[in-house]
Amino acid sequence: MNLHFADFIDLLKILVREPCVVGSEHAFYRVLQRELESRGAKVTWYEGLLVAQGNKPQSGYFSAHIDRHGLVCTGPNEFQFAAFVAGSRSDLLGNSVSEALVKKVAGRFTQTPVYAYEPWSGAYRGAGVIKGSYTCEHRNNLIFEVEGLEHLVAGTPVAFSDKLAINENYLSAQLDNVISAAVLVHLFSLGFQGTVFFTAQEEAGKSWRYLLEWFRRFGAQNNQLYVVDTSPFPDRTTADEQQLVLRNKDANAEFAKGATERVATICSELGISVIFKDEYVRLKNEEAAQVGGEQQSYGSTELGRIISASNGKVTGTTIQIPTTGYHTMEETASISSVKDFIRVLMALCRSDNV
Repeated sequence: MNLHFADFIDLLKILVREPCVVGSEHAFYRVLQRELESRGAKVTWYEGLLVAQGNKPQSGYFSAHIDRHGLVCTGPNEFQFAAFVAGSRSDLLGNSVSEALVKKVAGRFTQTPVYAYEPWSGAYRGAGVIKGSYTCEHRNNLIFEVEGLEHLVAGTPVAFSDKLAINENYLSAQLDNVISAAVLVHLFSLGFQGTVFFTAQEEAGKSWRYLLEWFRRFGAQNNQLYVVDTSPFPDRTTADEQQLVLRNKDANAEFAKGATERVATICSELGISVIFKDEYVRLKNEEAAQVGGEQQSYGSTELGRIISASNGKVTGTTIQIPTTGYHTMEETASISSVKDFIRVLMALCRSDNV
C-alpha cells in the first residue's frame, strides 16, 4: 500500500466513524471542513451543500452526496427510517414508500448497534440496538424498536454504528457514499485545485435541488459536472468483473456524451475495465422479459435529476465504484477498484477537458 493510499485509508476510517444520517448532515460537514481546510481548500457552507475550492475553482467540478442511512426519533421511544422522513414519504398523504421497499428495510437492520447524536455538533447522546420493526396499522409507517435510547427527544438522529473493515483485498462499511466523499477530500492532498460539492439528502431525493441552486447563482452558461458514487451489484463475482461503472443515462436523463466518452477513454488508456450500468440493466431486462421476470430500473442519480431540471445549464457524467451489500454496514468494494477510481479522477483533473 503506497503512502498516498495509506493516507486515504486513514481519512476514510475517520469519516466512516462520523455520523451523517440523511436530514442531519451538519455535524459531518464540520468534520469535512476541518479535513478540507487542513489540505488547503477554501470551504463555504450553503443550505444542503458544502463547497470546497482550490486556487482554480472553475478548472473542474466534482460532486458526491454525503448522507447515509439511519433512523430519526419521531416521538417517545419511537424511531423511523430517516430517508422516509426526510423525503416526506411517511406523511400518510399517498406519497408513501412501496410495500416491497418497506419490507426490505424492515428486515435489514435487526440487531444492528446504533447511537444517537446532536445533529449540529455531533455530540454523543447514547447507544442502543435495533430489536425489530413493524408497520403501524394506523399510520402505515415503518416503526423501529430500539433498546437503550428511550430518553431521546423527537428530532434526534440515530446513526448505525460503523467502522471500516479491511479484509485482504476489500474495504467494507456503509460505503455509500462516504467513500466517494473521502476520495474527493483526498484529491486536495494530491494537488487538485478545482471545485468539489458535498451534497445532503440525496437518499431522500433532494440533493440535486441544493446543487442546482448553486449553479444558477455562481455557474457559467454551461457547466460540466462529474458525480461520483457507488453502484450496487448482486454478488462479488459480478462486481469484480469490472473496476469502475459508467453510465450513458439514468431513469431521468441522458448524460453528456462527450464527458462519458472522455472518462471511458481515460479508463482505456489506464487499462481499467468498465461497464456501462444502463447497458447492463438493459441486457438484464431482456433476459428477464424472456422468462417473465421482474424488470430493473435504470436508477435515479443525482446527476440525472439535475440535468433534467436545469434546462441544459448543468450536464456531465457519473463515475462509480462497484459494490456489494448495498445500503448495509457490509457494503464492500475492492481496493483495486478504489485505487483505479482515484487514478481516473486525477487523470480528469489533469485533462484540458475538465
